[in-house]
This record gives sequence, C-alpha cells and structure tokens, in this order.
Amino acid sequence: MSFLKKYRNPIAITLSIILYFFFAYFLERTQFYTVCFLWFSLFGCFYVLIKNKKTPFATFVGMALLFRLVLLFSIPNLSQDFYRFIWDGRMLLNGFNPYLSLPETFIQQNLQPVAETAILYDGMGELNGSHYTNYPPLNQLCFFIAAFFASKSIFGSVIVLRIIIILADFGILYFGKKLLEHLNLPIKNIFWYVLNPFIIIEMTGNLHFEPVMLFFLIWSLYKLHQQKWIWAAVLLACSISIKLIPLLFLPLFFQWFVTPSDSAQNGKSMFLRALPNFRVNTIGIFKLMGFYAIILIITVLLFFPFYSSEFLANYTNSVGLWFRNFEFNASFYYVFREIGYLFRGYNEIAIIGKITPIATIVFLLCLSFFRKNKSEIQLITALLFGLCFYYFTATTVHPWYLATPLILGVFTKYKFPLVWTLVIILTYQAYANNPWKENLWVVAIEYLIVFSYLIYELLPANKMKKL
Repeated sequence: MSFLKKYRNPIAITLSIILYFFFAYFLERTQFYTVCFLWFSLFGCFYVLIKNKKTPFATFVGMALLFRLVLLFSIPNLSQDFYRFIWDGRMLLNGFNPYLSLPETFIQQNLQPVAETAILYDGMGELNGSHYTNYPPLNQLCFFIAAFFASKSIFGSVIVLRIIIILADFGILYFGKKLLEHLNLPIKNIFWYVLNPFIIIEMTGNLHFEPVMLFFLIWSLYKLHQQKWIWAAVLLACSISIKLIPLLFLPLFFQWFVTPSDSAQNGKSMFLRALPNFRVNTIGIFKLMGFYAIILIITVLLFFPFYSSEFLANYTNSVGLWFRNFEFNASFYYVFREIGYLFRGYNEIAIIGKITPIATIVFLLCLSFFRKNKSEIQLITALLFGLCFYYFTATTVHPWYLATPLILGVFTKYKFPLVWTLVIILTYQAYANNPWKENLWVVAIEYLIVFSYLIYELLPANKMKKL
C-alpha cells in the first residue's frame, strides 16, 4: 500500500498514456464495451491524479499537455463531424460560400469543388452532406486555417484543427485560473475541466470546437469581473460566433448591470427590499443596452461577409432542424414523446420542438428577474442552470455539449456536470447497433444517475455543507 501511495502519480500517468494511446489509435466507436472499459479506467486515473493535493500546479499543466499530445496524430474515431469541418474550410479557401451549397449537390453533379471531395463526403455521411452548414463564422475561420495549411491532406487538416483546440484549452486554463483566483476559489479546480478525460477525448481527440467557444466565454467573464464590460461584450460575441449556445446566456446578465448594490437600498421599505431583483439604476440600464448592442453589432458584422437572402433561409432552416427533426440522448423530451405516442399515436416532435425553446426562454427570464445574480458566482451558477434546463428539455444532447456545463461548474459548488461527463459515454451504445439505434433503458440509466446527483446537491443539508 505504501508503494502505491508513493508512486500513485507515476502509475496513473503511465496508465493514462497507455489508455489514451489505445483509445485514439486502436478503437472504433462500435466497440461499446471496450469504449466503456477504457473510458471508466481513464476516469479512475483522472480521479487519482486530481485528488493528490501535493501535486504542483505546473505538473498538472504538463500532464494536460502530455495527454493531448498522445492524441495529436490520431484520426477522430467517435465522431465524423470533422469531415464537414474540413469540407467547409476548403470551400472557403476555394472561394465558395459554405452556407449556400450542399455537399451532396456536387456529388450528384459529379463535381469536385475541393480536394478529396468523395472521401470527405463519404466521411461526413449522407445526413450531414444533405444539410446546409450551421457552423458560425469564427468557427468557419478555424476550418479555413486548416484548409490554408493542409488543403490536400485530411491528416494534415486534422492536426491543424487539433492544435487550435489544444491552444484554446490552454487559453481556458490561463483565464480560468485567473478567474478562480479573483473569486477566491482553489485554482486547481480548473483541472476538473482541463484534465477531464471527456474533454481530452471528445474535444482534442474528436475535434469538437466547444473549447474555442469556451475560451472566449471564460475570457469574457474574466473581463466582466474586471468591470471591463465593453471588452466582455466583444469576447462574448466571438464566443457566439463559434457556437450559438452563449445566446442563451444574454438575459442572465440583467442583474449584473442594472441591480444597485445593497448599500444603495438603505432606507427602502421592507416590501421593496423583498423584491431586490426589480430595483434598477439608470447607468446600469445604459451599460446593459450597450453590452447587448456591442454583441449584436459584432455578431452581425462577423456574419455579414456570408450574407445573402439564401444564406438567411439556409442557416435558419439548418439550425431549426435540431428542434424539428433530430433526436438523440434526450431526457424529458423522450418522456413527452412517449406521452404523445400514447394519446396521439405518432411522434409529436414538431410540436414539442417548438414548446421546449419557449419553456427555456421562460425559465431564463425567471432566473434573470427572480433569482439573485449580482455576484460573479451567482451569475455563473445561473448560467449553469439555465443551460442545463435547456439540455434537459432538448430533443438532442450530443456528448460534446457537456463541455460548457463542465467549465461553468468549475466556478460553482455544483459537481453534477462532472458526474454527467462520466456517464455520457453510455450514449455511445447507440453506435454499437447496425443500423444506429438508441436503447432508451441505457439513456434512462444515464439521466437517473445525473438527476440523482443533482437532487443530492440541491438538498438543503448538502447546500449548507458547501457554503
């Protein structure tokens, strides 16, 4: 036992390297039981490493880089989205607007607008190739950079995209550490994100661009903490221009700007003091409007080079598909769907897909006006629960979506996003079937674990322990 205690870090690091290497170079996502074994083993090593309080900060940084470098030369094996990333980047490089054309159109007409056309189309699949791209402009810039440096090599493009994502993760590490310091939280909390096997495999390994979005988001929150709200707005607009999901957060900044400090409330009646979220100040309102205006203007400017009437129709239709057509790893939606089958006899996704966004907006407005969000931690907690409400009611929750709840959880007392990243691997059971098919019992187990831990954390006794 003393030997294991003394050498637990070297053993866990070595084992992690071996597991990451096998995961990246010798695994297919159809091998569900092998995927789960490697995944849970990596999380076991992660837990051993992160719980060693004597490990220096610099050693954690070195481990984070080392584990990512193990994956540097691998081809993504859990997702095929990267083929579309490469396609869009090469379309831009060759002077095409990626928002105006479908890959399948070129295939049907036997045209080759980019290098390795047939390989890229086969890789992305017919479903992806039959829809217009929905990746915002700064994300397209990342794809363009990959095309610029590797216009004829898929392998080269993968490496460039991976380097961008790794750099973004270390940007999150840098600004996340700074924000934790200013919030008087343990700076090593950032490694719940940076060293998490979910992040390393899904983002670095499978080239999902959430880290780039989150880099701008965390940088924006740090600038907001510094009261540099103009820069915060610019950075938040950049985050939205990587992935649209930060748009959900905009209402939650209301109190940060417009609610006066507690000292300004002295002399108010008891009734008014009972409604703190409805007291505003004029300067704060102007700042909030300026904050929103900057975000809107920069986002529009970034989209403007691609603008046309066709672009607007194609893009909104592509985004709308996630609410109207696609179903994967949903929680409450699947319950609502079964109720629809019971009473109507068919899938009600067209109706439910319209209701759930409205429910999310109502929930966000309730968080904005009826919950205290004046401090940084209160604000980030509101962002966490607002986003999770959306995911809990959404029709589609892909594994890589959890990167955002995970990084937000780093700055709060809640760890249920961390638990979710552990059990999200269960969703890959669907890919073990040919054709693809979800086992709803497996989905139920996933959400039972997540909701159980969330309820546990929300219990009054546990909330008091974390204060």
